[in-house]
Amino acid sequence: MHRVKVVFGHLSPPSTFKSHSDPIVSGAECSALSARPDDIVVVHGLRTAFGKAKKGSFKDTTPDELLSCVMTAVLVDVGLSPERLGDICVGNVLQPGAGALMARVAHFLSEFPETVPVYTVNRMCSSGLQALFNIAGAIRSGSYDMGLACGVESMSLRDAGEPGDVSARLMDFEKARDCVIPMGITSENVAERFGVSRKKQDAFAFSSQQKASQAQKQGIFDQEICPVTTKFVDEDGSERTVTVTKDDGIRPSTTLAGLTKLRGAFKPDGSTTAGNSSQVSDGAAAVLVGRRSVVESLSLPVLGVLKASAVVGVPPDVMGIGPAYAIPAALRQAGLTVADIDVFEINEAFASQAVYCVEKLGIPMEKVNPNGGAIALGHPLGCTGARQVVTLLNELKRRGRRAYGVVSMCIGTGMGAAAVFEYPGP
Repeated sequence: MHRVKVVFGHLSPPSTFKSHSDPIVSGAECSALSARPDDIVVVHGLRTAFGKAKKGSFKDTTPDELLSCVMTAVLVDVGLSPERLGDICVGNVLQPGAGALMARVAHFLSEFPETVPVYTVNRMCSSGLQALFNIAGAIRSGSYDMGLACGVESMSLRDAGEPGDVSARLMDFEKARDCVIPMGITSENVAERFGVSRKKQDAFAFSSQQKASQAQKQGIFDQEICPVTTKFVDEDGSERTVTVTKDDGIRPSTTLAGLTKLRGAFKPDGSTTAGNSSQVSDGAAAVLVGRRSVVESLSLPVLGVLKASAVVGVPPDVMGIGPAYAIPAALRQAGLTVADIDVFEINEAFASQAVYCVEKLGIPMEKVNPNGGAIALGHPLGCTGARQVVTLLNELKRRGRRAYGVVSMCIGTGMGAAAVFEYPGP
């Protein structure tokens, strides 16, 4: 695995590490009219590439190793000592205890000091974004000035199908019973209840693959991906060392005709297929968050400003509609409308729910996931929210002007989450 050494309280990158710190907008350069000392700002963020679960690049890599890589690399890029962190929050869904032990192990694999605390959070598919909300809230309340918000998941090593210890009485309560409906069936419910056709779902999935393929070809993801050197065990049992820099799940050869031939994955006559659903994946992401006044005092860059956040509840049996309700709630807080937003990063759990949410809110399709989404990239549950923040802010930065973006996703058991960010411009 990639390693970074702590030397006299400072992080020093090895000579083989590829820097991602090409000029981000510095805090001092932000508009004086909109900048406030107590703004919650994103300094920097990175993710690993995403590996296909069970057979991809990270099938033999534990989540603590993936997490350690991004945690370390983010601080190296901006030259920040880990002692500056007030806390670390890690989103995780499948590890026992939401990965609390795993996260502390990753912390020590990164050679962070024991004095820096770490904890985990599980709000299912929004866990990585919830980690950012938690860090932002603690900064806003004055608990500390800087923190690291992360997300990680190994869907190779852990299965999502085990509900844990729940009462048998859940069968007596409709909404409780709906919480254990398989996610694929909730996708079918959305498609049937709101009239999202198979044709629309496949077209959306095809577009996601096309956009992601083009982005990968153009090197757009390179600035957000932290290379990971790890082990890979071949089918014959031989082990080799690989350095992973590219997402496994992007399929440039995908055709619309090929997607239309796929059978329903959850119902024999269903419209939700392996081709128009998110891919199960392995990956990690980390986002450095701070109070603007402190960030500026340390001469650190500002990649984005958190303007608003929201989490809402929706019926569990159509959990995929969550973004259609969370996005308006967050926009109201920010005093913005759909028309004000330049880019929407909406998690593509299923094409059915993504299409519904986009159409329900009247979002122009060209503003949605301009570099593809989870159908092409993958959806490592606890990681996705943090990954979306990294992808969004880098995309806004490429636009080269002040711009607004939204990150949103549906959440199993019936919720939706959303956050509004501003890129301050050069």
